[in-house]
Amino acid sequence: MNSRIVPAVSNCNLRGLAIISLVFVMLAGCATAPPPKTSLQLQAFQSREFETTLKIGFASVMSVFQDLGYSIEGADFDTGFITAHSPTQQTFVPFVGQKMTHVNATAFVEPMGQNRTKIRLTYVLVAQTSSGYGMKGEKEIAIEEPEKYQESFEKIQKAIFVRENIE
Repeated sequence: MNSRIVPAVSNCNLRGLAIISLVFVMLAGCATAPPPKTSLQLQAFQSREFETTLKIGFASVMSVFQDLGYSIEGADFDTGFITAHSPTQQTFVPFVGQKMTHVNATAFVEPMGQNRTKIRLTYVLVAQTSSGYGMKGEKEIAIEEPEKYQESFEKIQKAIFVRENIE
């Protein structure tokens, strides 16, 4: 007769397994994405007021976009709206195909009284994929890192300074 010995499962082993499982479940729950920013939070770092005229503010934003390598797609002084995009970066991704990314930028420049101008910027990362089989995909992600906007506003401030001291 062939007898096998089956190890007994103790309550201690079950408790240990339950505790480890509980820890994994709790850690997985901690990995949630932060809540989306409110419109007021976005405006706080996407907007800045400058002591300058609408004309100088508008021209400064245009030149900074160009200095950053963006191509101006459209600009309307009457509405204060500027659209631009960065050069496209193309890479090959195995099992996916080609991936192209670029950044769309918009600016809204508006007068806020005499010699005060408000500028609001938005940046959106656009990622497109295409395979050899004709499949295409696109994803747009708003860039919400305040540092990106701070850097742009510092350059706009310098451009305003230069323009005001040339005239």
